[in-house]
Amino acid sequence: MERLRGVNLGSWLVLEKWMVPSLFEGVEATDETTWCVALGEEATPRLRAHWARWITREDFAWIAERGLNAVRIPFGHWVLGPPYPYHPVYGTRREPFVTGGIEVLDRALRWAQEFGLRVVLDLHAAAGCQNGFDNGGMLDVCDWHTKEEYIDHSVELLGRLAERYRAEPALFAFEVLNEPRWDVPTDILKRYYERAYAAIRAHCPPTVGVMFHDGFRDWREYLGFMNAPPYENVWFDVHRYQCFTPEDLEADIYEHLRKTVVDLRAEADAIGRELGLPTVCGEWSLGLKLQEVSLWADGPTTHPLEGLDAFQQEVALRGYAAAQLLTFERYRGWFFWNYKTETTPAWCLREAVARGWLPARFN
Repeated sequence: MERLRGVNLGSWLVLEKWMVPSLFEGVEATDETTWCVALGEEATPRLRAHWARWITREDFAWIAERGLNAVRIPFGHWVLGPPYPYHPVYGTRREPFVTGGIEVLDRALRWAQEFGLRVVLDLHAAAGCQNGFDNGGMLDVCDWHTKEEYIDHSVELLGRLAERYRAEPALFAFEVLNEPRWDVPTDILKRYYERAYAAIRAHCPPTVGVMFHDGFRDWREYLGFMNAPPYENVWFDVHRYQCFTPEDLEADIYEHLRKTVVDLRAEADAIGRELGLPTVCGEWSLGLKLQEVSLWADGPTTHPLEGLDAFQQEVALRGYAAAQLLTFERYRGWFFWNYKTETTPAWCLREAVARGWLPARFN
């Protein structure tokens, strides 16, 4: 099978403040949930306008023209509209989310088919929030695994989407939960992954993949899990960033290059050899500065590009990009995070291509 070379369409159907700060100006909010609660009825026209301009048909055309062949589309648990489980963060607005996101997904799948792109539909923000990150819908809240109501809703939602999109030619896979936090018990996570698989397979044939994230734990915890038979077309997803730990922030660029081409390559080869599941690196970037995403991450302000002049920083970013591409090509695919941002070039595919950090073509 052709290797997946793709990009994430983040902050479209799940807002992340650090990527679209203009949407949050004048609003006391940290994530899509508190943004909708704070704005009330005003959220609907604002968010629908964002949906219409953030990603367009022309963006799908640009992605295909550059030789990429896939997109990963994050969506929230509210994408089909109410009913969905209540959370106390909603306050008196029992159903705070803007409706209409499902029509955006419908259009995205049509555009993907038009331009020959595969689509991974990614449940990025589950009811109750699975990680406490803003990308999970509610910053500093991680309740998804604490109530069966939340887990059941995730399973039901995936089943309903599988039924809706079962005949879509562009649909490549469902990712059943993005980045569940490391302290979500592994047995709860595995049981959910199995239930989600069954809900999707009730409607979609094995030609549609089912993808699950490592949950920030060692990949060896999944040895023998969901292998064939009886499971078919199951994919494993890892995310590899190098800007969130003190060790990475204190390392220089040469250590990051070594880590990428030695440690991460060895990991990719071991996963390919031992896990028995096709694997993708579903998120990676050129980000080396924690402060670029510090709206939710606390940590030191040091970074690996310190001490380099402007020319050296340009060379470093090109080298870091090339090293990651070579390493992640060891997998069955990869997806850069993100297609676009308002303020952070190292996290923006279009800007990174324009600046020459990433190749002009990917085929």
